[in-house]
Amino acid sequence: MLYRVVPKTQEKLPILGFGCMRFLEKNGAIDEELSLPLLRYAIDNGVTYLDTAWMYHHGQSESFVGRVLANGYREKVQLATKLPHWLVRTRGDMDVFLQAQLTRLQTDHIDYYLIHSVGKESWQRMKNLGVLDFLDNAKRDGRIIHTGFSFHEDTRTFKKIVDDYSWDVCQIQYNILDEFSQAGREGLLYAAKQGLAVIIMEPLRGGKLANRPPDEIARIWASSKVNRTPAEWALRWLWNQPEVTMVLSGMNDIAQVDENCKTAETAYPKSLNPEESATIADVAKTWRSLMKVPCTGCQYCMPCPFGVNIPSCFEMYNNVHMFGDGWRTNAVYAIRLGGVMSGVSVASACAECGSCLSSCPQGIDIPNRLKDVSSRFEGPFFHILVMGAKFALPFIRWYELFKNRKLFRILHR
Repeated sequence: MLYRVVPKTQEKLPILGFGCMRFLEKNGAIDEELSLPLLRYAIDNGVTYLDTAWMYHHGQSESFVGRVLANGYREKVQLATKLPHWLVRTRGDMDVFLQAQLTRLQTDHIDYYLIHSVGKESWQRMKNLGVLDFLDNAKRDGRIIHTGFSFHEDTRTFKKIVDDYSWDVCQIQYNILDEFSQAGREGLLYAAKQGLAVIIMEPLRGGKLANRPPDEIARIWASSKVNRTPAEWALRWLWNQPEVTMVLSGMNDIAQVDENCKTAETAYPKSLNPEESATIADVAKTWRSLMKVPCTGCQYCMPCPFGVNIPSCFEMYNNVHMFGDGWRTNAVYAIRLGGVMSGVSVASACAECGSCLSSCPQGIDIPNRLKDVSSRFEGPFFHILVMGAKFALPFIRWYELFKNRKLFRILHR
């Protein structure tokens, strides 16, 4: 296993981390009979950074990881989890959730504590609630060691959050298709320049880039002189960039662990030759040619004066048509853009002002294509879904806090 250094702390991290949100399930729960030995096998083979979160596997992931780390395994790993900001309403809630996570994970400290999927409006709200004081205090008393945030919005917002606090790490979605989406390569370079370790999530787009590719893509891979799986190509593209500190992979069988670990033994920065880089660029270009909307995610159309997150709208629209998974994408569109976790930025907010048209290098008829997006995602039940999610959120928050306060009373009798 190769390692890279966190610039601010000089701590070494393995270049391959384990994302704990894609374990195999059985009867609606994590299949512990398969997943517990799998995760310990990965740790024993050098995958010693574990990334979990409050919401993963419907709230089961943290407790499961805590059980995995019994019998001496806690001392072998760097453990990361995240604050679910959408359930936080007061400064005190932050401490409640952190204490609950420490209990779930059966530990007295979190090595890397991230604000989960924070965006422009949610970050401002968290600052107003005192999250900077919370992070400082939790670091001071040893409950958390390093701080960070995960992110899914635009580059401009990403840079603002990077500049707002002395973070140690950030976590971004980045892969051969998302080089210019969300934080993108510009955000990667900016964060690295500011001394942050950059951790990559969705390196294979939820496994979709590792699946059997369309014939056009398969022919390009097959034409290379180097024989690699699509997963290895995608991971090597990331590790070829020295600004990438670590890549998270949600592995769910031994073969995936073995393949990824083997790749992580030789994936040095700047190790791809020009021919290999050209092959990957050709694959990325061909994938984009298969998109319904030829949006590269460059964000020249942003900010929209009416708040539409244009690149994200097109990204989700393209995802549905390239990869399927309609139910999940519908839910992500409603929660992320419909105003549940942050401000409303859906396609239907477009007022057809036309200010974006002259700035699009691809010449996309953005207002009309946004109508296609709205038609696909914002059907007759869309607003009911968003309203239902907003209505349910306070009850979910109350339940989570009540459940864990009850737990604390039991534990501290």
